[in-house]
Amino acid sequence: MRLRLAVTAMLPLLALAACGTSTSSEGAGPTRTVKHAMGETKVPMNPQRVVVLDTDKLDTMVSLGLTPVGAAQAQENQSWPKYLGSALAATKPVGTLQQLNIEAIMALKPDLILGTKFRQAAFYDKLSKIAPTVFTERVGITWKENFLLDAEALGKKDQATQLMSAYETRAEEIGAKFSKLQVGIVRFMPTEIRVYGPESFSGIVVGDSGIQRPQAQQLAEQDDKRFGKLSQENIAKADADVVFYTAYGEAAAKSQASVTGGPLWKNLKAVKDGNAHNVDDEVWMLGIGVTAAGKILDDLDKYLTPLV
Repeated sequence: MRLRLAVTAMLPLLALAACGTSTSSEGAGPTRTVKHAMGETKVPMNPQRVVVLDTDKLDTMVSLGLTPVGAAQAQENQSWPKYLGSALAATKPVGTLQQLNIEAIMALKPDLILGTKFRQAAFYDKLSKIAPTVFTERVGITWKENFLLDAEALGKKDQATQLMSAYETRAEEIGAKFSKLQVGIVRFMPTEIRVYGPESFSGIVVGDSGIQRPQAQQLAEQDDKRFGKLSQENIAKADADVVFYTAYGEAAAKSQASVTGGPLWKNLKAVKDGNAHNVDDEVWMLGIGVTAAGKILDDLDKYLTPLV
């Protein structure tokens, strides 16, 4: 009887101990096992100090009402995406996507790290010694699967599933209004011009809406259907009823200004009709998440509605 009473008295203490979190994968707190691109990892039930290592995961965290303590930047000293508002004001930079600052990550004492095998496989062993680490396989084309996997690691899969369902429903509702229109997507890079295909992030969002793409932008002859390269001479392949274009960084913005000021661009039907729109590169190209996808739908609704 005394033994039973002693064990009973210890139970609240054991329960309190189980609530603690640890900065190593051998932590004593309650965990869940998550299958991911690098295997299986035990993660805290409710991680509190999360470091994210790719731009899609910034969108994921904010979409789920969370804030990472640290994040890798697309480029050094780059500001956090403006479309996510002030949600990342307290987030500390931990290097760039392919040049992580391991010391900075360690100093933040994370209890979960979210990254991408495609970019950071070489860092996985080091990161796993700091905290439980979950990697998605690729970026871009698998953005929906990535969102749900990251949400599972964060203990927010049900919320993520609801957000994805709401996005897909809205995409179909918006697209139904514009089924007779074709949309072109162009991105100016520092040294090239790209037309974005059906397997790019923005191309997938437009595809989810059911809005059509010009034949030249289906990239049917390519294995990789994320994007194709254009020269100024074949810029006509960018044309559509409505063209959305962006620029990645200052050097690309100068290239964009040069091309869009030239006669070949001005000869596009969309440009002549006033239906070429300069949109946010952070949203259309870098966001790769459910909040960015919703803002692309906002742009489609805004710019296509006057045409129907």
